[in-house]
Amino acid sequence: MKRPIAALALLAVCALAASCKKEAAPGPDVWAVVNGKEILRAEVEKYYRSRVNAEAPAPSEEQSLSLKLSILDELINNEILLEQAAKMSLIASDAEVEDKFTESKSPYTEEEFQKKLRDANLTVDDLKADLRRQLSVQKLLNREVVAKISITDQDLTDFYNKNRAQFNVAEPQYHIAQIVITPRADPTVHNRKNDKAKSDAEAARKAAMLEQELGGGADFTQLAMDYSEDSTASTGGDIGFVPESNLNQSDPILKKTVLGMKPGEVTRPIPVNRGGGYRILKLIAREPAGQRELSDARIQQQIREMLRNRKEQLLRAAYLVEARDQAHVTNYFARQIIEFSGKFPAPK
Repeated sequence: MKRPIAALALLAVCALAASCKKEAAPGPDVWAVVNGKEILRAEVEKYYRSRVNAEAPAPSEEQSLSLKLSILDELINNEILLEQAAKMSLIASDAEVEDKFTESKSPYTEEEFQKKLRDANLTVDDLKADLRRQLSVQKLLNREVVAKISITDQDLTDFYNKNRAQFNVAEPQYHIAQIVITPRADPTVHNRKNDKAKSDAEAARKAAMLEQELGGGADFTQLAMDYSEDSTASTGGDIGFVPESNLNQSDPILKKTVLGMKPGEVTRPIPVNRGGGYRILKLIAREPAGQRELSDARIQQQIREMLRNRKEQLLRAAYLVEARDQAHVTNYFARQIIEFSGKFPAPK
C-alpha cells in the first residue's frame, strides 16, 4: 500500500503547485478581470487621457503608471458595485439616464458641450454609460448604506458637549448671497440660462434687467442660478457666512454696503472696481459674536449633517471592502508592473 499512497501524495503536491501558479492573462489588452468580466487596456487609457492635461508637462513614467493603476482600481470597484446593483434590480433605467444627461448638458450650448466631450476624449455613449453606472451605484449605496444611517438627539448632544468651543463665534458674521455680472465671458463658469455678458455695455444692460426683475418681486436665488457669472450660480449665489474681518479685505464700498444692510435687503447693482462688471448682494442673515447653543435649530442641523457625512463615508468604505472581498478580482496590470520592476512593456 505504501507505493500507491506515495504516488497519490506526489500527485497532490503537483496539483497544489499547479494551482499556486499565477493565472496567465487572457491577452495583452486585458488589464483586469472581475468575476469573469474583462476590463481592457483601452478603457483605462481612455479615462487616463481625460484626466491628463495635454497642455501641462508630460508626467513621468512612474506618475503615468500610478494614475493608470488608480483608474483601473476605480473601474474594478465600479464593476463590483454595478454587479451588486444588477443583482438587486437597481440598474438605472433609460429614462433616468436621459434625464441626467439632459441635466448635465443644460448649462452649456451644444458647441460648448461637444467641446467638453472632445477635451475629455469621451463620446456621448461614453458619457451615458458613465451616468448609468453612477446612477446605479448611487441607488445601490442609497439602499445599502444611506438608508441605514441614523443620527439620534443623543448623538447631537454628545458631539456638542465635546466640541462646545467650536460653536463660540469670535466676531459678527454676515450670511450673503450674490449675483455677479462680468464684462468678459468665462468659459469655465456656467449658469442655467448660459447667459454671459461679453462687454461693458452688455454687463450694464444685464445689471439693469436684473435690477428690474428683482424690483418686480423675482426670486433672488432663481435669478442667481439663471444669470450669475461665477461659481456660486449653482447654489443660488449663496456664499455662506462671511466673518466681519473678511470684509476688510474686500472692496471698501462692498464692506460699507454690507454693514449697512438689514436681513432680507437686496442692493442695487454695485460696480466692481477690479475687472469691471457688477455685483448684486442680498443679506440673508446677520449673526452677532458669541456662543451658539444646541437649542439653535441651525446648530442641530449643522451637527446632524456633519455626523451623517462622517458615518456615510465610513459605511461606504466598509461596504466596498466587503463587496470586494466577495468578488474574484485579478489585476494583470499591477502584476506586470511588479514583474517589470516599476515599468510596463510597450504594446506589441
